Amino acid sequence: MPKERKPPIILPPTSPPSDSSKSAAFIFVHGLGDEAEGVENMARQFQSAGKLPHMSWVLPNALENHDLATTAWYMPTRLSPYPPSRPELEDDEDEEGIMATVAYLTTLIDDLISQGVLENRIILGGFSQGHAMALLTGLVSKYTGKLGGLVGLSGYLPLSDRIPVLRGESGLPKEHEDDVEVFLARGTGDRLVPKRYHRMCYETLYSLGVKEERVTLKEYEGMGHVMGGAELRDLCAWLESVVPGQTREDEGERKVDSCSQAKVG
Repeated sequence: MPKERKPPIILPPTSPPSDSSKSAAFIFVHGLGDEAEGVENMARQFQSAGKLPHMSWVLPNALENHDLATTAWYMPTRLSPYPPSRPELEDDEDEEGIMATVAYLTTLIDDLISQGVLENRIILGGFSQGHAMALLTGLVSKYTGKLGGLVGLSGYLPLSDRIPVLRGESGLPKEHEDDVEVFLARGTGDRLVPKRYHRMCYETLYSLGVKEERVTLKEYEGMGHVMGGAELRDLCAWLESVVPGQTREDEGERKVDSCSQAKVG
């Protein structure tokens, strides 16, 4: 029997804008061994603090991987802190599983667009394996260059050498100038994803045409492989700048909460 996937957790906006063009959505992808419920608290913290009230949250679930005995978006490979002395001996990446996830995440974007959310008001992001899948989907799917932004927390970019080929197979230009906004963050104490993968990630983005001035890079001293409070506050401010809500002038007397006026984490 085919594997069954739990439906995503969907949190509607706490204050839907009267102008539908000001609505926004954040698809946030959890990491290896987690599930949507594991990142739901983050979204609810934003909402309870009155932040991004115009934004809906879509939190998808990975399938159960029987070989790993846990949930996974794809079969992971070891991430070494040092470049391999013999790259030909490195484990192959799970391209089949990775691209199946790209296809699934693309359907979630399709669903949002069918509901009237504009492409450039959709943010796709994630943590760890979710970081990997969000960035790759934003680079090789039919929505390449069309989304409002990409977010990667404590992860890396898989299949980086294959991206030009994958783009070609999807009918996309192998390289093109890309105005998408990107937020990349990690902790200096992360022992699961070495720092060199953070560097390789943004260097690959630049090589593929993502404009350097569009990429926000953050590192948090001592933070491990987790999502930290300072990181989420910076993410909130970035989201407000990339997909802002309606202003008071737009909505009359409606009060707009500022990310900087409340704490997350």
